[in-house]
Amino acid sequence: MLEDHDVRPDRSLLRPGLRVVITGTLGRGHRPAQYYAGPGNRFYELLQGSGLVDERLDPGHAGRLPDLGVGLTDLVIERVERAGREPETLIHQRPFDLAIRAVAPTVVAFVSKTAATWYARGAGERLPRDYGELTWSVAGTPAFVLPGPSGANNGMSLALRLALWTDLADFVEHVEHGRAVG
Repeated sequence: MLEDHDVRPDRSLLRPGLRVVITGTLGRGHRPAQYYAGPGNRFYELLQGSGLVDERLDPGHAGRLPDLGVGLTDLVIERVERAGREPETLIHQRPFDLAIRAVAPTVVAFVSKTAATWYARGAGERLPRDYGELTWSVAGTPAFVLPGPSGANNGMSLALRLALWTDLADFVEHVEHGRAVG
């Protein structure tokens, strides 16, 4: 697990051979007891409804996701305040990139525009304007941005969120097919 001084992403739900690594953001030193377990969070419903996994899990069974081809991790960010200066946010991109290179998934999917934006800023890439396939990669891996599954995102209908998550499943299959043919 993440220590207060550690800036590495959690690798407990990562391993080689994953179809997709779903990535959120996390403040340094803050690790949830369970991924996507907050009130109103539709993560596991969207994951299964999109076809990314065949069965509906709950947060207590997230450890099974790698067996189903799905990894979870976070881009670690840190707000730093310095006397006499505006606060700045550090994006710990290098440890994240190393973790992604080590497992080489088919696709990296950011679970919000916020997560994709933080990564883009750290990597010097163009900020995402929409959901879907990104024009840049993460450590050489094709990338995608999803709408967040949390209850805080209830302004977007569940049907639209599900359609965008289904687009991710289609994108993963497209990339896999391209690798098989290429």
